[in-house]
Amino acid sequence: METMFIGTWWALVPPLLAIILALVTKEVYSSLFIGVAAGALLYTGFRPWDSFVAFFDIMKNSINLNILIFDVLLGMIIVLLSKSGGSAAYGNWAGKKIKSKRSALLATTGLGILIFVDDYFNCLTVGSVMRPVTDRYKVSRAKLAYIIDATAAPVCIIAPVSSWAAAVNSYVPTDAGISGFQLFLRTIPYNLYAILTIAMVLYISITGFDFGLMKKHEENAAKGDLFTSGAEEFEQVKKEEISPKGRVTDLILPVLVLIFSAIGAMIYTGFLGGATDIVAAFANCDAETSLIFATLLTVFFMLALYIPRRIITFKSYMDSLVEGFKMMIPAVTILVFAWTLKGMGDALQIGDFVGNLVKSDTSASVIIPAIMYVIAVFLSFSTGTSWGTFAILVPIATAMFPGGNNLEMMIISVAAVLAGAVCGDHVSPISDTTVMSSAGAQSNHINHVTTQMQYAAIVAVICILGYIIAGLVQIWWIALGLSLAILFVVLTFMRKYVEGKTKKVELDD
Repeated sequence: METMFIGTWWALVPPLLAIILALVTKEVYSSLFIGVAAGALLYTGFRPWDSFVAFFDIMKNSINLNILIFDVLLGMIIVLLSKSGGSAAYGNWAGKKIKSKRSALLATTGLGILIFVDDYFNCLTVGSVMRPVTDRYKVSRAKLAYIIDATAAPVCIIAPVSSWAAAVNSYVPTDAGISGFQLFLRTIPYNLYAILTIAMVLYISITGFDFGLMKKHEENAAKGDLFTSGAEEFEQVKKEEISPKGRVTDLILPVLVLIFSAIGAMIYTGFLGGATDIVAAFANCDAETSLIFATLLTVFFMLALYIPRRIITFKSYMDSLVEGFKMMIPAVTILVFAWTLKGMGDALQIGDFVGNLVKSDTSASVIIPAIMYVIAVFLSFSTGTSWGTFAILVPIATAMFPGGNNLEMMIISVAAVLAGAVCGDHVSPISDTTVMSSAGAQSNHINHVTTQMQYAAIVAVICILGYIIAGLVQIWWIALGLSLAILFVVLTFMRKYVEGKTKKVELDD
């Protein structure tokens, strides 16, 4: 179907319309829907019935059923892990081993990094497990919420075995010159926001350094006031019903089975595809099939682990499938619309238009990663969703360097989109992970947002410099190394300044 809009600047209208509407309405579902509908009208030359047919044909052809199956099975695993009581057992075990505030902070960070398969599960589990431990050592609820949030999405976006990796994999066009999984793996060292955020959490946990509003919350916690404000919200919070028979292994073993079975399946499918070594196997594996195999194997493993010991009933086990499906409905909805928007862009030949537009001036491309990062931050912050953001921007970033031309710059640009999307999601007050981090820590939501924003702003600004450096040198270890060095210098300078100011106040008193 040929119309005057295909292969022209009109191809940019659907994603741009989705972006603008998302910024204005702060609602991603309707924005993506309207963007897709506009694309269908342009694709058919504004013929109503043809547009209706094209809308659903492109949606049907764009949906990746493998990813949807993986998400549903992952949702079931998350629910089962919660019901088993394994997370509560881990909390009791950790409480006996942890002897200081620093250890409590590091244990919370470590658990957040361990649970990298999904950010929802991360937020809810880390809070419920570590809250009694951090309370014992007078860690403010705002600080706990920050650590939970900073080890949720930032960890998931650099973990190859996660729902996020599977989603990003599905957004990459087949003509990008690199497979979706290869691209994801190569974006990891360029994902500056995720890596720098984790580094900052470790720095703060080890040194005990706090500043801004968080410092006030920590000072109040040291005096016994863990909340500073909003404590009344949690006075009558109903405790979750979990199995009293749960053990630490009920949390750790399924996660290990999920990780290692996914890695093993990826290597196996890579060798089936003709690979001759491990690296080539990962690069050429069937990631989607491997993830489905891993989640299905984990589900059956949990059946064998829980049912014979009567940790949960068989009925409760099967109910977890529906409960997990319900948990994943927001993610699935975004994915379906995002895939359709990408399919509409392909139909309108957006890649050809953008590729022709930018390939004539490669010198300007060095600042594209920094620009894409800033755009992704603002879009994700405004909509509260990172998935919707990189669903819109990843196809645009890959289209700027079509057919594998200047592959390293395409990798950096995609990494910048992923990093910016996570940054905006991290600080957005309407983000689901921000809300769930507050709930998991039982912290007043506004306290969490205002304290976290000051910490995240430092990393966000340094990342802009980092992506300018990355665009210039196009060598990951230089860009990452310099960005980390800048972060540690800034934090050390701030720490010395705050400590000096505190000592001066004490002397004046």
